[in-house]
Amino acid sequence: MKKIIAFIGCLLLVTLVNPSGIFAQRKVTIKLASMAPENTVWGAALNRISREWAAVSNGEVELRVYHNGVAGTETDVLQKLKINQIQAAVLTSFGINLISPEVMTLSTPFFIRDDNELKTVLNAIKPELEAKINAKGFQTLTWVKSGWVKLFSKSPVFVPSDLKRLKVGTTPDAPELTQAFKTMGYQMIPINGSDTLIALNSNRIEALYQSPVMVGGLQLFGVAKHMTSLNVAPFMAGIFLNERAWRMIPEQYRAEIARRSNRIAEEIDASITQLEAEAVQTMKRHGLVVNQVSPEQSQIWYSDMERAIDSLLGTVFDRDTYKKVQLILTDYRSKR
Repeated sequence: MKKIIAFIGCLLLVTLVNPSGIFAQRKVTIKLASMAPENTVWGAALNRISREWAAVSNGEVELRVYHNGVAGTETDVLQKLKINQIQAAVLTSFGINLISPEVMTLSTPFFIRDDNELKTVLNAIKPELEAKINAKGFQTLTWVKSGWVKLFSKSPVFVPSDLKRLKVGTTPDAPELTQAFKTMGYQMIPINGSDTLIALNSNRIEALYQSPVMVGGLQLFGVAKHMTSLNVAPFMAGIFLNERAWRMIPEQYRAEIARRSNRIAEEIDASITQLEAEAVQTMKRHGLVVNQVSPEQSQIWYSDMERAIDSLLGTVFDRDTYKKVQLILTDYRSKR
């Protein structure tokens, strides 16, 4: 009995000295991989999210961010997520596609045409997409529009026939977009990102589709001096955790962690929109020519894609997802 009383006394003493005592929860560390450099909008936002997680959980949950692609390509990162070598990642449309191919349907060329359409589609279809991603063992934390893919070229491009005369550089990481353009009759040349400028200078390629922010950062507009005003496709990104990591986070913190992360994601979205506009203005001051496409010319692009889509559904893009998005867009456009 004396030993039992002494043991209880020790427990009480520990609790008085340190209220969290021996019952304190073990600290949870979540390692997150990102391809984005730390000195970008994404990098700064991820550091803020890390601080928010610590504040919400009183330091019990640490989000440790690995910037600058140090964890490897998106394919590498996804494999590491599956074996829990890392627990979270920023993935773009290409990486998300490896989890749930339905997501890539949102990037069908000339399908979703502006920010309002994208917002309407995402609001309607996100729960279904997230359910499919969750069923594969992942937890969706946030979605972010990372900008719009545009056409850049060495000569003016206003209509499809202008582009079909040119050799178009394409990333090997986006076989779906490559196949879509091939089906429409374009000359597609796979080029690694680091070789794009060399390929443009040597005339191996004469055009490419890419985010204006990336084109500005890589100085590609010095050779590809023309940008077509038409949006090709939205470029999506998001933060995803493996299911094991999500369960490790104490339940009482999850809702607030998600809420604060989504608030910062909305700020990223606005920042990227502004950054994209600033990139275009900066490039224009240094010689970029923006070729404004008329409504009639825009319709030629849309019709070109519509003629090709039947051969792409079920092979390149998910048929059911395409049909659902098409109904959403048809309804939205009818009310404008």
